[in-house]
Amino acid sequence: MENVQAIKQRFGIIGNDPKLNRAVEKAIQVAPTDISVLVTGESGVGKESIPKIIHSLSHRKHGKYIAVNCGAIPEGTIDSELFGHEKGAFTGATATRSGYFEVADGGTIFLDEVGELPLPTQVRLLRVLENGEFLKVGSSKAQKTDVRIVAATNVNMIQAIEKGKFREDLYYRLSTVDIHLPPLRERSEDIHLLFRKFASDFAQKYKMPTIRLEEDAVALLLQYRWSGNIRQLRNVAEQISVLEQERNISYQTLRSYLPDIGSNLPAVISKKRESDFSSEREILYKVLFDMQRDVNDLKKLTLELMNSGNASDVKEEQSTLIKKIYSEDKDHEETLASFVEDDDADQQDVEVLSIPESVSEANKANYDFAEEIQEEENLSLQEKELELIKKSLEKYNGKRKDAAEELGISERTLYRKIKQYNL
Repeated sequence: MENVQAIKQRFGIIGNDPKLNRAVEKAIQVAPTDISVLVTGESGVGKESIPKIIHSLSHRKHGKYIAVNCGAIPEGTIDSELFGHEKGAFTGATATRSGYFEVADGGTIFLDEVGELPLPTQVRLLRVLENGEFLKVGSSKAQKTDVRIVAATNVNMIQAIEKGKFREDLYYRLSTVDIHLPPLRERSEDIHLLFRKFASDFAQKYKMPTIRLEEDAVALLLQYRWSGNIRQLRNVAEQISVLEQERNISYQTLRSYLPDIGSNLPAVISKKRESDFSSEREILYKVLFDMQRDVNDLKKLTLELMNSGNASDVKEEQSTLIKKIYSEDKDHEETLASFVEDDDADQQDVEVLSIPESVSEANKANYDFAEEIQEEENLSLQEKELELIKKSLEKYNGKRKDAAEELGISERTLYRKIKQYNL
């Protein structure tokens, strides 16, 4: 068995990070077997090197090696690409076609971005992994294939499973062995080494002197987060090699090639505190929305009582709503509050229900019921409302228009509140 350093040199893998070495070591160990392997890691970390190592060191090395980017194939044609199709299976299928699993029989298939596979295709792939069988599109005859599958993804598969986007049984079939490649920001000792290698390669390619970083530029190189990983680092090295006349690269020059540098530097605020703040804000929003919904329910019930000719019918139809609002609490004295549309200047104020003198004895029962379900006054909310109104009036020296604007209510509503609280 070849050692890790020899394999890295053979496949052009640069770096001495322990996590990187462990990933290469695992690839060497599983290569002689037919175990399915799942390579994980962020986009741009070089996941495509691992399946090449596995295939070249396996007993399938003389068979075909096919790399398939699952995310680049349209959902409507991916089954045909992977498993083939029969003539006339769909519009445009003018001839029978062999899929990758048929062509790669005896070899290795690398499924890149496997997390992007549609669910129906995942079912077909699971069948291949379980018993080596597949069906061409438009065919009912099962075919056998002997293929080693190595998959890769930059998706968090556990989260994808929880969201129903990836089958759990397929995940465990694919990830018999999980090989994780670390992001570039966790390989700080390798970053400058990789940059120098890329700079040397581009100097030869474009026949020009090799660029070199000054000390402060090297510090910036190591400090940057490299969200695009090795792919981004290579891109920056190529841009500087081609565009810069000066071969010694300063801090400012390098900085101009690094996008969104402020957001990519280490954060000062911890994730935990940010998360806690977000959680508290969501709870507050939920409480406010629940209160608003209850008030709207109460307004609806009040209007129905006022407009209905028979309160007993309303009581029967809206019994669930009444119980929800008042929770069948008999100990509180209930009063029916006025209903006011604050934002509509043309809406008439609705006064608290009282029994007019002209009402007959037969209809007084309707008003008695209305009084029974009048809204309970929440003293704590009243106190807060009173306090806010006082502060706003003091702030604007009693000017109702300015105070109403700050409180987010109409001037007429503020006037009514002033009368209500005897301000």
